[in-house]
Amino acid sequence: MQQHKKKPIVAVLAAVLAGAALTSLAPLASAGTLTIESWRTDDKALWEEVLIPAFAKSHPGITVKFSPTAPPEYDSALSSRLIAGTAGDLVTCRPFDVSLDLYKKGRLEKLNDLPGLQKNFSDAAKVAWQTDDGKDSYCVPMASVIHGFFYNKKIFAELGLKPPKTEAEFFGALDKIKAAGKVAPLALGTADQWESHQIVFTSIGANYWHGEEGRKALIAGTKKFTDPEFVDTWATMAKWAPYLPKGYQAETYGDSQNLFASGKAAIYPTGSWDISYFQANGAGLDFGAFPPPVRKAGDACYISDHTDIGMGINAASKNKADAKVFLEWLASPEFAELYTNKVTGFFSLSNSKPKVQNAVAAEMLSWRNQCKSTIRLNAQIMNRGKPPMENEMWTVDSQVLNGKMTPKDAAERIQSGFAKWYKK
Repeated sequence: MQQHKKKPIVAVLAAVLAGAALTSLAPLASAGTLTIESWRTDDKALWEEVLIPAFAKSHPGITVKFSPTAPPEYDSALSSRLIAGTAGDLVTCRPFDVSLDLYKKGRLEKLNDLPGLQKNFSDAAKVAWQTDDGKDSYCVPMASVIHGFFYNKKIFAELGLKPPKTEAEFFGALDKIKAAGKVAPLALGTADQWESHQIVFTSIGANYWHGEEGRKALIAGTKKFTDPEFVDTWATMAKWAPYLPKGYQAETYGDSQNLFASGKAAIYPTGSWDISYFQANGAGLDFGAFPPPVRKAGDACYISDHTDIGMGINAASKNKADAKVFLEWLASPEFAELYTNKVTGFFSLSNSKPKVQNAVAAEMLSWRNQCKSTIRLNAQIMNRGKPPMENEMWTVDSQVLNGKMTPKDAAERIQSGFAKWYKK
């Protein structure tokens, strides 16, 4: 944190008033301008035309400016600005280690005393922006993305299919689509690799390792990746190969999107962020969504409801009082409903349960009422080895889908790498 050696009297008085304002967020907040740091360049119009004006209606004395940086440069540019003392007052937070590292370095303000954060969010919603022991919070959760499957309603109707609820029904539907021979059963490729892990493994696997129960057991050391529930997930993935498009090993994420958008594939494993893409690019495409099928009828269901974006306060901000007022609004039901409906497929993590206008988004959000939520398996703590588990998972999962690695070998490789550095 940089400090000036001399401060004019006006500045000193302003600092005193700002400090006093911390004890009463809304009534005593000082007037001024807040700058938001973010990597969401596509959201600039949303913030400037919708979100900031909505905040201004009830907080006319506080000016807010949205100042995004291109996603690839955001982390390094933000770090440089924080070190130099030129960063904005509010910092859009990536989940887990990137933001945790900033907090450990004293760059983000502790938010344990923020009423809205404590009142309006569950422990699971807050975990992406807390210390490993859960004692300190440093960002307010904004939204998550939910994983599942999109399906072409026209193709399903022509074949007399219904959204599958169990794995037997899922593979039965794939068999029927394949037998018809008109379209690819699944729109998925392995060229980019990340989809095989972030979209497939951590999504269908949640039903195998029972979501948070299995994830936390790996961190606690009471479970290993070589245990049946993890090996069985890879085994199920391996069964997908016959239903993937011809030449899927060279198919990119964009290719898969185009295949489904053009009506040439019946089912698309995906995340909720893709809703807006297909609404914009799927001319004539009528699609719905279903959650990862459970292993057998009667099983409890689990969904990957992954924490994606939050916001914290620059610890060196000179206007923390107003910044806290803004974060209180960010934690409110008003913001939850606005953001969920304006950024389709990104769901507020608030307990307020906003009403969703988009039909597919509403369907995916309703899964929270039917299933237990979990985050991506290795997102917390487990990526800290070298190479990161995330990178290893991309390789392993895509190779299982490609038929180049057995489920057992995949499990042993991941467990071996994890055991080399992580001691519980």
